Amino acid sequence: MIRPQSPSQHSLLVVEDEQDLLEVLRFSLDKEGFSVRTAGNGEDAIRLVREQRPDLIVLDLMLPTIDGLAVCRAIRSTEKTRDIPIVMLTARGEEADIVRGLEAGADDYVTKPFSPKILIARIHAVLRRSTSVGEGIVEVGRVRLNPERHEVVADDKRVDLTATEFSLLKLLMTKPGRVYTRQQIIDSLHDGFAAVTDRSVDVQVVSLRRKLGTAGERVQTVRGVGYRFGE
Repeated sequence: MIRPQSPSQHSLLVVEDEQDLLEVLRFSLDKEGFSVRTAGNGEDAIRLVREQRPDLIVLDLMLPTIDGLAVCRAIRSTEKTRDIPIVMLTARGEEADIVRGLEAGADDYVTKPFSPKILIARIHAVLRRSTSVGEGIVEVGRVRLNPERHEVVADDKRVDLTATEFSLLKLLMTKPGRVYTRQQIIDSLHDGFAAVTDRSVDVQVVSLRRKLGTAGERVQTVRGVGYRFGE
């Protein structure tokens, strides 16, 4: 059985070009028991990820040389790094930036300014999703989900999902036919995090459908209510 790691076993890469904020984050995450490496620009971030794979990346959206969106896409484009959880940092109230980050493959986000405690809570939540062990294999129609291997197969093809997309699919597939409101999805996947919007859920559903291919039609919209996985 795969067991979730304790915080002290988790390695983080923090990518932030504001040096003062970077030092605050390094101190807070070190104190929490994480092993922390840092990068101040996108090029260094990509290099460090390839040299030593972290368990999670905290990624600022606005970076010199290569911005956070490009870094996120680069990480998601290679098999070795594509499933690394990413928590994105973005400016307060910039919903368009949040949506672009989620579309690029971020698992979660925290808006600036924020307290380190909020970020640490989000990191723990994403790590729980990425290391959680399920009760067993779930299979509905042409989609097969294996929680212990963190693997999804649709139409006999492996599907690479982010930690959040995997948790969303697992939530829907565990009770096919049940309708989940957007707020129920937020409560389940994001611990009720107030800054997560309905639009963010919609973006993740669209991405999940696209990755599932023709099997994505089972992720159904119930207009005015939410989403369900068709029986």
